[in-house]
Amino acid sequence: MDTTDRITKNRLSRETSPYLLQHQFNPVDWFPWGQEAFEKSQKDNKPILLSIGYSSCHWCHVMAHESFENTQIANLMNDHFINIKVDREERPDVDSVYMTFTQALTGQGGWPMTVFLTPELKPFYAGTYYPPNDSHGRPGFPKLLSAISKAWNNDQENILNSANNITLQMQKNVQKKLPASSIPLTSNSLSDRVEIFRNSYDETNGGFGNSPKFPSPTNLEFLLTHGSSQNNQHDFKSATSMVLTTLKKMWEGGIYDHLAGGFSRYSVDEKWLIPHFEKMLYDNAQLAKLYTHAYQITEDMFYKEIATETIEYILTDLYDENGTFFASQDADSEGVEGKFFVWTSEEFDKIFDSNESQIAKILYNVQKEGNFFDPHHPELTGRSVLSRKYESENLASKLELTVQELQTKLNKIKKTLLEERKKRIAPKIDDKILTSWNGLMLAALAEAGRVFGNQYYIEVAEKNVTFFRENMWKNNRFFHTYKDNRASVDGLLEDYTFFTIGLIELYKATGNNKHLQWAKKIFEQTINLFHDDENGAFFDTPKDGENFVLRQKSITDSPTPSGNGAAAIVAIHLSRYFNKNEWQTLAEEVINITFHDTQQVNYGVSTVLQSAEFLLAPRKEISITGRKNLRGNFERKLAEYFLPNVTIAVGDDNIYLPIENILESTDTTTAYVCSNFICQLPATSISEFTRQLDNLVNT
Repeated sequence: MDTTDRITKNRLSRETSPYLLQHQFNPVDWFPWGQEAFEKSQKDNKPILLSIGYSSCHWCHVMAHESFENTQIANLMNDHFINIKVDREERPDVDSVYMTFTQALTGQGGWPMTVFLTPELKPFYAGTYYPPNDSHGRPGFPKLLSAISKAWNNDQENILNSANNITLQMQKNVQKKLPASSIPLTSNSLSDRVEIFRNSYDETNGGFGNSPKFPSPTNLEFLLTHGSSQNNQHDFKSATSMVLTTLKKMWEGGIYDHLAGGFSRYSVDEKWLIPHFEKMLYDNAQLAKLYTHAYQITEDMFYKEIATETIEYILTDLYDENGTFFASQDADSEGVEGKFFVWTSEEFDKIFDSNESQIAKILYNVQKEGNFFDPHHPELTGRSVLSRKYESENLASKLELTVQELQTKLNKIKKTLLEERKKRIAPKIDDKILTSWNGLMLAALAEAGRVFGNQYYIEVAEKNVTFFRENMWKNNRFFHTYKDNRASVDGLLEDYTFFTIGLIELYKATGNNKHLQWAKKIFEQTINLFHDDENGAFFDTPKDGENFVLRQKSITDSPTPSGNGAAAIVAIHLSRYFNKNEWQTLAEEVINITFHDTQQVNYGVSTVLQSAEFLLAPRKEISITGRKNLRGNFERKLAEYFLPNVTIAVGDDNIYLPIENILESTDTTTAYVCSNFICQLPATSISEFTRQLDNLVNT
């Protein structure tokens, strides 16, 4: 490293995380998370300033520009603190520990997260974004730094005592043993949880509550599962109807990219119109699966189209040819949030002739005054986020065109706008590869491939599995992240459970038993590394992992499913495939502990509720046996049904279900439909199989 590098770059230049590399030229003396920083904090007796964010986070960029690039503020940080920068996606274990404290202290969380720690890594003060000067009820960041530094120098003993007390209380909350002798949840309990969602449901715009609005796919998936099991989707206020309306309204808004597909992180308004523009792999993977399920329930091609467009966006912008998927696409380009995505009325007039321009403006709700307003970037005033006000049939009537004529025009307009947008400077891609998020995408691809009969999706899913088996699974353990041809960070509970769910879905899509066998092996390691044998449920980090001040158990969902909720779903599936009742007991344990610990929680435990729905539902199994080239019609018929609480077995070799003895290779395809250990007569025709499926769904 030459002198120029020493002056212009800090320690983060040696990291692989795109987020950390964004800060390598800051005048802040950043450390990555690690022993070097911890030891220096102890040696110098300085508190740690821990800053956590991620590469596609808009407000992380804002704080970086306002404070971390400011030499005066950087000098304050360097003089009084040991400064650590963490990528929450690379180190969700670190993020989770200190987010728990931030939420307890402030009543809210978010990123950028700013936490002050003792040299023993115990938190004593926390917040999120801080402006450079006092504004919006928040103290200016320099003022906060000075106040905390003064308190540390003058009142260190009280700060240390406070940090110790806070940490002890957090540890007690995790370690307490809760009743797990019986399942406290009943079908009525689940219905009560649905009622909580109904009470906050926005009947006009879909979704729940007011602004800002998040897609919250785990909540929607639970409601869809519950609505399906109750067979009440025709009631407007039913669980299923709430989901279907929400999915329609989200598509109408600007949170959906109407040109390239894919959903932004969230909407700042209640109408889903104005998003924060970052696109996350985890959101889009879960939403693609959700729209696929909506298509199964309704047979409405709209849901298939959005599921497919979302997957195509991921395959275009977030896909690596090695079979893996990148983490996210940034919200900002050229330093401005949303600049890549918004349009002016005048731009439409230049791109199209007058007739097409009029149609395009009506189609995408583009008006002269615009709908996008950002006080930080007044130069974007008068621009519009594209949204859809009319469905094709209504718009065709409005423009006095046939639906086919309109569709031809719409396809041309969309293609033209997309090509025009490609000329702009696109937001950057965070190209790190995360096991957990790839597991979510693996499941989405496998399900969409099976339901839509898309063999390419299945091939990509198979390629994904091959990569992870060869590069991210070493000595029977997962790594969490992969970047620059290097796997790193011990795998976390979410890595093991999300990827296992993906393997189960790929098994159902292919009938290839090797995927189910690997899922079994991964889950055995999950139990070994993460299960709390003393108090029940699963820790987020492995038993031989880094020694944090708090070893957490994720019960509540974040934007992704909770690790324990996913573990419970895996446990139920695999207990039935491999006839291991002790694994179902692990799921019951998670459900009991979660429910006892969250009786006052309105939201946030939807993945555990999905597992409870699965466990409480009548035990149902469907098996299709026969050679692969003969099973197609039966598998396609089965894929038409949304069956979240049914164990599905396909293949030309034996698998481990209670009905294993009848699953033998044969030149005749045979389906077995079973409920509560009683099987109907073997079905060898599509008509008989359909009749049995209909009976199964309606009982």
